[in-house]
Amino acid sequence: MSATAVTVGGEDLFGNPVSSAEPGSLGAVNGFAEAMLAYDARAADVITAAASRPEHGLLNLCAGMLFMLMESPQGRVRAGPFLARAHAAELNARERRTADFLGAWMEDDIPRAVALGEAIALDWPRDLIVAKLVQYLAFNLGEAALMLRVALRSLDAAPEVAAAHAAAAFGYEECHLLADAERSARRALDLDEREPWAQHALAHVMLAEGRIDEGARFMAAASDGWDGLSSFMATHNWWHLSLFWLSQGRADAVLEAFDARCWAMDQTYSQDQVGAVSLLARAEMAGIDVGDRWTGVAERIAERGLDVEQPFLALQYLYGLCRARRPEAPALLEAIRRRAAAAPAFARDAWAGAAAPAAEGIAAHLAGEPARAAEALSAALPHLALVGGSHAQRDLYEQIRLDALITDGRWSAAQLALERRRAFDPDGTPLNRLLGRAYAALGLPAQAAEARARADATAARWSIQA
Repeated sequence: MSATAVTVGGEDLFGNPVSSAEPGSLGAVNGFAEAMLAYDARAADVITAAASRPEHGLLNLCAGMLFMLMESPQGRVRAGPFLARAHAAELNARERRTADFLGAWMEDDIPRAVALGEAIALDWPRDLIVAKLVQYLAFNLGEAALMLRVALRSLDAAPEVAAAHAAAAFGYEECHLLADAERSARRALDLDEREPWAQHALAHVMLAEGRIDEGARFMAAASDGWDGLSSFMATHNWWHLSLFWLSQGRADAVLEAFDARCWAMDQTYSQDQVGAVSLLARAEMAGIDVGDRWTGVAERIAERGLDVEQPFLALQYLYGLCRARRPEAPALLEAIRRRAAAAPAFARDAWAGAAAPAAEGIAAHLAGEPARAAEALSAALPHLALVGGSHAQRDLYEQIRLDALITDGRWSAAQLALERRRAFDPDGTPLNRLLGRAYAALGLPAQAAEARARADATAARWSIQA
């Protein structure tokens, strides 16, 4: 370790020990923590701050962790120099263990990274950044209980922090504890009415409970506060609002949101890309003509190359490439197959049991082979939680399977799936129009008329011709 540039230690804004309390560096660390928890775009300022202070270990660790959130092989490469600088710096015990956590994450030893991160969160429960990152890694593993556990420990230690309540809210929601999720989200909003992750968690709850009109009103009212958020958070909250609009049959609003909000920020970022894929796919399955929008999205995805960093992301990259008929699609499908065959033990079930059959189903459906698509997706769906993503995000694959059943004329199976969906989208315009088609095909005219009437009533509320 270097013996240079050592200053008296201090504390960050949450009371965690830092090895160097030099005002400029500590201010940059605190600014990063505050911005990251708030999903503020200014979190990226830590990169410039760390580059100008190579001797400050914690600042360089913050920059390295931010680069890992790029969710790409390039992110790991760019994080490397910052971790090396941190190792050469004077670090306290918490910072050394954070360096170990980042190193395990960069080596793709995710179980070790999670264990190290959770141990840090136990010993320093007000380290809300590491707790947030452990929740993120758990989310990618489909480990909802771990998401909740680490969030609740942070919340016990930092009940005055809105972001801690928001993290707990999302953990509760992913555990299907919807009443608890809403309570925590609303407590976060009591503390900070603009807290975007709490708004996001509450949107999840309202979608899951079929509170479509309420959800649309809530998110639309909150949207004025999304300027200045990170690309992911802003586009993702607009994505959630668009899901409510899809249910209401508001095609023009969905396409306007896509153009002006969902696909208008960082088009190179993983989450912006998969959000765009998911929204366009859902819009088309709802009967909306999306024009040539697939072209631009697929061009950006193609620039990633054979990116199989995460199964959840890779599946949606594949959808975008296949849907746009990009020549790169077969190579990405083959890369997913190879990854499934060679995945490490902790990820084998996610890749081989879920991602690989889902990929085959996506490719088959977009190649006009609905029977094969439905079979492959039916095999994948029981295991898809393992690939990561939220309930709302993974619902895309349920919808693709449903679209395959309908395309294949399997109306009895489609009717059952549609009625199950009506539990959380009771008056949805696209859903009930599909139910009308299903019941008509099955020789049940009264039920078909009831379904069409529900669709027409929702459409009429928004002055849309059914």
